[in-house]
Amino acid sequence: MLKIIPFAIVQSVLLTAAQVFLKFALMRMPAFAWNKEFWGAMLVNWQFALSGLMFGAASLLWMYIVKVFPFSVAYPMVSLSYVFGMFAAMLFFHEQVSVTRWMGVFCIIVGCFLIVK
Repeated sequence: MLKIIPFAIVQSVLLTAAQVFLKFALMRMPAFAWNKEFWGAMLVNWQFALSGLMFGAASLLWMYIVKVFPFSVAYPMVSLSYVFGMFAAMLFFHEQVSVTRWMGVFCIIVGCFLIVK
């Protein structure tokens, strides 16, 4: 089952990158609304487009993972994206991460390794 780890890491990195670009895109957008101004601005936002491409790539890799590995192993591995998301929050958005959150990240990593053993 250790063979899933590189696939899960790449898929989680793609998911995290997609979320980061989505956040950057939304930060440049007007306030969310169901109007032409908001959706028109989104259509010309390159960060939003890149986010979509990364979500698409992550989905394609996810299809491979689900096809090849047991679902009971594959699905929990998606939680690695939370780990990468924590690092992305610090790196790109300069957020402070508390010790409690780091403990949670540690639990996720330990849990993933227990699942693939």
